Amino acid sequence: MAVMPLGLTNAPASIQNLVNDIFYELLDIHVVVYLDDIMVFYKSEEEHVTHVSTVTSRCRANNLFAKASKFLSHVSSVEYLDYVVSSEGLKMDQEKVQQILNSPPPRSLKALQSFLGVANFHCCFIKNSSQKIGSRTSFLKKESFFLLNEEALSQFNQLKEAFTTALILSHFNPSLPTIVVRFVYETLDNSSNIKSTMTVLSRKI
Repeated sequence: MAVMPLGLTNAPASIQNLVNDIFYELLDIHVVVYLDDIMVFYKSEEEHVTHVSTVTSRCRANNLFAKASKFLSHVSSVEYLDYVVSSEGLKMDQEKVQQILNSPPPRSLKALQSFLGVANFHCCFIKNSSQKIGSRTSFLKKESFFLLNEEALSQFNQLKEAFTTALILSHFNPSLPTIVVRFVYETLDNSSNIKSTMTVLSRKI
C-alpha cells in the first residue's frame, strides 16, 4: 500500500518514523522534518542548492511526492509549524500575536481553556511565563471562574500584553559562553516550582 489510509491512530508515528529513516544522517545538520513538513537550512546559496537536491532525490527514491505550490526556495525566513524561522532565530507569527491581542475576555470555562492552551503553546517566548500563566489556571476551577472580577480581567489583559514583547529565541551557538540558571519560586497557591533558563552570551560582560 503506497498511501496511508485515513483514520489510523498510528499514522503520524508511522510517517515520522519513515521520514526519520530517510533523512536520518541529515537531520538537525541542514534538514528538519516533522511529518510531511520539510525545512532545509543553509549558510550559503551553494549549500542550499546541494542540500535541496539531496532532499528531493531522497524523496524521489522513496516515492514521496511534494506539491510545487507549497515549495519555497531562497527565502530568508519561513513559517514553520506556527513559528517564524530565520537566521535571527525563532519567533512568533505576528498573525498569532494579533489573534491573541484580539481575544475577548473568556466568558466560559471552555473559552478560558482554549486561550490558556494557546498561551502555553507559545510560553517559551514570554519571560517568566510560568508566573504569568500559572496564576490564570486557578480560574479553571468551575466555582471560581464565574467570579471573574476586575482583578482577573486585569491579569488576563496583562497576559495578552506580554505577547506584544515576545522574545526572539536565538539559535544555539556552542562556541559562545553559556549560563544555566536554576531556581525555585513560590506560586500564588503556595506551591513550589522549579524553573531553569539557559542563556548564551552574545557579547562579553
